[in-house]
Formats: sequence, structure tokens, C-alpha cells
Amino acid sequence: MARRRSGISALRSGLYGLARLLGDIQAVSRGPKATAKRAARRIAGKAVSRMLGKLFR
Repeated sequence: MARRRSGISALRSGLYGLARLLGDIQAVSRGPKATAKRAARRIAGKAVSRMLGKLFR
């Protein structure tokens, strides 16, 4: 059974999601080059995170 999040934790998670969305909007407004760079960095970050997670498991 999953633990229920506290109010502060849920708020923090929501704020991080909002910041990610605002960064996406800003990249789109700067043009396709910035959007592609942001997408590539996000994909690379997820890949590194997964590898480190498997390494330190």
C-alpha cells in the first residue's frame, strides 16, 4: 500500500511540475533550436538517472 503524501510534499511536487511546464513554454517561445536542446537534455538526464539508479541499487 502506497503512503499518502503530506500537504507540503504534494505542493512541492506541484510547484516543480509547474516550473518544468514554464521552462517548456519559455523554450518554445525562444524557437525550435532551444526546444530541441531542452528535450535532448531532459532525455539525457533521465537516461543518466536510470543508469545511476541501477548502479547503486
